[in-house]
Amino acid sequence: MTITDAPTTAPDEATVDGFVERLFGAVLGAQEVQAVYLGNRLGWYAALAEHGPMTSTQLAEATGSNERYAREWLEHQAVCGYVTVDDDTGAPEERRFSLPAAHAEVLTDQDSLAFIAPVARLVAAVGHHLDAIADTFRHGGGVSWAQLGDEVREAQAAANRPLFLHQLGVELLPQAGDVHERLRNGARVADIGTGYGWSAIGLAKTYPTITVDGFDTDVPSIEAARRNAAAAGVADRVRFHVADAGDLSAPSKPYDAVFAFECIHDLPDPVSVLATMRRLAGDDGAVVVMDENVADAFHAPGDEVERLMYGYSLTCCLTDGMSHEHSAGTGTVMRSSIFTDYARRAGFSDVHVLPIEHDFFRFYRLER
Repeated sequence: MTITDAPTTAPDEATVDGFVERLFGAVLGAQEVQAVYLGNRLGWYAALAEHGPMTSTQLAEATGSNERYAREWLEHQAVCGYVTVDDDTGAPEERRFSLPAAHAEVLTDQDSLAFIAPVARLVAAVGHHLDAIADTFRHGGGVSWAQLGDEVREAQAAANRPLFLHQLGVELLPQAGDVHERLRNGARVADIGTGYGWSAIGLAKTYPTITVDGFDTDVPSIEAARRNAAAAGVADRVRFHVADAGDLSAPSKPYDAVFAFECIHDLPDPVSVLATMRRLAGDDGAVVVMDENVADAFHAPGDEVERLMYGYSLTCCLTDGMSHEHSAGTGTVMRSSIFTDYARRAGFSDVHVLPIEHDFFRFYRLER
């Protein structure tokens, strides 16, 4: 069909209006995400949670901020329902704003499983790089995690921190049968793509007799992981190494369990890393991969999880993977069939999905 052959039937007015409403709602949501980024970065949510209710002057003084901007932000947050105001008819400088306890948990409690402020922070921070991302979409290549910088790196780590520290070993891995038993009885563990180390630290805190070696190529992440382990009191049992997992040789003594938490889809060469995990585990070690719980096949339109993962892929995961030469170009939406193909090419005979229920993550057990 040529352009001149395209249908000329006018779209239904209700359909147009409906899509206008959807896009307008998305604009409002994007503005709220930007405001959450500001509130998180400037410490305004934390100050309201600790000291509220506060006037704009009190908030500015407590956080070393400009009062006029703090006032505009507080009014926006009140209009959007994020904070409450004691008297909306009062003089602007006298209005006192409060952060409801439920909202404070979502926006400030870094140990809560409801803490999703880092997700908003990540989405907003990636916006700084949209020009570079658009350029790679046109010409190829990618934008690496190193280029995305500390804002995105820190937000990603903070987003998974509650799960790794408070859910992984307490609720999820107990459903993994012999993997859980290995960890309970003491084990040598390898954590591939450890990032800020929260997965390794969470395992060590939950299973007090294990030792963990965490590996990652990103130097700032490993430095942060070492600080986090020391602060958590597990540095004697958790060590972190700057290393490309694809190049690791077989250890003198195999690991009892080898994990990769939400990183395989990011890798330019997932097959070589999975092959390394197989070597590290030897003949008897358990190999477990946690990755995104996307649908088994492409369907459009998709559900909220599918939409979220494609959104991550467009601006973060795929662009990082494509920033390397000869990339597999997996992206965030790594369906189970794609992962199984990678695992078999890495030398595993089969892949089983573990009976672990989670809205966003799927756990794979790889068999030799």
